[in-house]
Amino acid sequence: MKTCPICNSEVEDHFELCWNCNYSFTEKKIVEIKDMVPGSREINCLRCNVEMLFSGEYKFHEGTRAGVFGNLFELLIKRQKFELYICPKCGKVEFFSPTNTTYPL
Repeated sequence: MKTCPICNSEVEDHFELCWNCNYSFTEKKIVEIKDMVPGSREINCLRCNVEMLFSGEYKFHEGTRAGVFGNLFELLIKRQKFELYICPKCGKVEFFSPTNTTYPL
């Protein structure tokens, strides 16, 4: 095991990149992974092979609002966030899980 000089995380000896802060042991600097930046995916439309445009991150929730206390009850509702991409030619829409989200194992 080796220790990252930036965040002090323990990293396996055979890894060249710190799992926590993206420090590159070979380049001796923090590298930016393009897929980690929201909206940076380069995705082509499956129908017309045109590059899709990033439209933003949208939040969806399950259930409906319940009268006067609707906003209060939304705290107890499961929410999910997606990145939305739109084809400028045919209007096809695709949803992707956010790139900056960590998922439980």
